[in-house]
Amino acid sequence: MLPSSLPSPTAFRVIAAYKFIRLESLPELKVRLSSLCEENELRGTILLSPEGINLFIGGEVRHVEGFLDVLRAMRGFEDLEVKQSESSTRPFGRMFIKIKKQIICFDDESIDPAQRTSPKLPAKTLKQWLDEGRPLTLLDTRNEYEVRIGTFAGAIDPGITNFRDWPAAVEKLSPSLKEEPVVIFCTGGIRCEKAGPYLEQQGFKNVLQLEGGILKYFEECGGAHYNGECFVFDDRVSVDSQLREASTAVCSVCRAQLTPEDLRHPHYVWKESCQNCFGTGPTRSVIGATL
Repeated sequence: MLPSSLPSPTAFRVIAAYKFIRLESLPELKVRLSSLCEENELRGTILLSPEGINLFIGGEVRHVEGFLDVLRAMRGFEDLEVKQSESSTRPFGRMFIKIKKQIICFDDESIDPAQRTSPKLPAKTLKQWLDEGRPLTLLDTRNEYEVRIGTFAGAIDPGITNFRDWPAAVEKLSPSLKEEPVVIFCTGGIRCEKAGPYLEQQGFKNVLQLEGGILKYFEECGGAHYNGECFVFDDRVSVDSQLREASTAVCSVCRAQLTPEDLRHPHYVWKESCQNCFGTGPTRSVIGATL
């Protein structure tokens, strides 16, 4: 059964959004957004850079909607698109607003999504193509710990641990893919904005990026052709194909996927360590550090 809309309303709403747009006066924008988030009791992460904005935040539904109303009233953000899901508990512990060089780190600065990206493929069109068995290659642009939790059936896992590894992973792809339709995807679409043009630079002739990423696909198409859950960068860890908080457990320090037995291990301390990373040095929670 496909979701006709978002899941039944719960206490908190989580939104993910980004836009590549030339931004100036970043310190002033940071102060304005900080005040707006404080007024609305929102938590999560907002990244600002000269190339745009990337946010993943949550709070009470009315507060999230109020935040979006104000943000979309700002020049350049009128058409900001969001992916949204629900949470029964507050999904983020703190609010971070950071000014960075890029909103998605990538070493090739010749890639400029504000000027050009690969063509976008709507979620419903991808489902239709997969239903029909149309020849295409699905290529996951996410990190290996995300892929382990879930991905599209038959998708290529590039085996990367950081998006900066993308160029090295592309070098290992079969040259035959350069002549075939390749559909790339990630959680919400932002990584594909740079991954796609990079593939084209390397000679891939028919690259399409899943519009809105896995989250938009779940919203419009449910779990058809997808195996497992989708990793999200907040305390929920993952959501299922109905955009509900799932049962997957992941160490928030080393991101190892944990079994029920692992959670009972004496070295497992929530947000501090698990048996895989216990004793390896100072611990730091990484959930929410990347969007």
